Amino acid sequence: MVRQATAAIFIYEGYEHLTYPEAHPFRPERAAIMMDILQREGVLEEPWIELVQAVPASREDMERFHDAAYLDAIERIGKGRFIQTIEMIQWGIGGDDCPAFKGVFDLARLSAGSSIAGAKMLAEGKSDVAFNPIGGFHHAGAANAEGFCYINDVVLACMELAGRGLKVANVDLDAHHGNGTESAFLRNDRVLTISTHESGKHLYPFTGFEKNMGEGPGYGYNVNIPLPPGTDDVAFERAFDSIVMPILQKYDPDIIVLEIGMDILAGDPLTHLRMTNNAIADVAEKIRNLGKPVLLLGSGGYKPQDAARGWALVLLVLCDAEPEDTFTGLVGGVLLGDENRSGGLRDMRVLTTGTERKSIAADIERIIEFHRKYTFPIHGIE
Repeated sequence: MVRQATAAIFIYEGYEHLTYPEAHPFRPERAAIMMDILQREGVLEEPWIELVQAVPASREDMERFHDAAYLDAIERIGKGRFIQTIEMIQWGIGGDDCPAFKGVFDLARLSAGSSIAGAKMLAEGKSDVAFNPIGGFHHAGAANAEGFCYINDVVLACMELAGRGLKVANVDLDAHHGNGTESAFLRNDRVLTISTHESGKHLYPFTGFEKNMGEGPGYGYNVNIPLPPGTDDVAFERAFDSIVMPILQKYDPDIIVLEIGMDILAGDPLTHLRMTNNAIADVAEKIRNLGKPVLLLGSGGYKPQDAARGWALVLLVLCDAEPEDTFTGLVGGVLLGDENRSGGLRDMRVLTTGTERKSIAADIERIIEFHRKYTFPIHGIE
């Protein structure tokens, strides 16, 4: 009999007031929507699910990566002291992407602390999957905020694991390149960073090209897979199966940090990819079959209901507990829109066609050949 995987989900009870300004696209409330979905699916009462209260990161933990003066600034801003200064501009705080708002430090600390706590749980064998839905702030630098991100919980979690002597693979599936995480581990071979994302030719942060492979001892351990706009499930899975899986299998990490940004989905207002949550669910199954503990981070996704449903689906797939879709082939699992889906959590497939499909396929093959020629030999993959 196969053992049921266990999962810990970090919840933010009592902190619902900590949120970005009303018009901002990043909404922590997505996590609450996901919990409602899991409740409707009857999952939260299962003995293999544990709900863990979010915990703030300590100053010591945050200073493993972040500059002390920068943390001081965020803390002051979080208390409501945010008169615009030259210093704030240098830190990247106060604009539309990373606004200054009351509570920002508390929210960022909770996210970072929960990702670190999840990493510790996995390292100590207390769970198979640890999920921080309000995590994945992969753009934040050591002394700057950017891309909605203030404290880089991804880096801090990976540092916690690597500091324990574990080999870590950070697999980032968000539509935006994780430039802050890449910079942190550019010269490090104990943390393998793999990022699939919409090409920087078309999307912020305009980085993450396949030729960016790391530096020094980290050369070849920084793997970028830029995807052309319009990439659908088929093209994405072709790239993932051909590049990511062989490298992951060869590297053989002790723990996988998996960012499942749902801004990859067709119709996301900030990106131009054309995937459905089926692609990420299929990837999650492949990662589950590697038999490694997984730290799951929510990351992006700017249609809240779609993002929440995708997160719920991936969590259940990782735990081999996806609900059966009794309506497959009949109505695509949709009866009354996003809030009233029947027979499962999966989207209807959306496929790119015609000359656009051929162009995307050619671009994907070019990137595959690049990694086969330059990255695979570094890892001893034939």
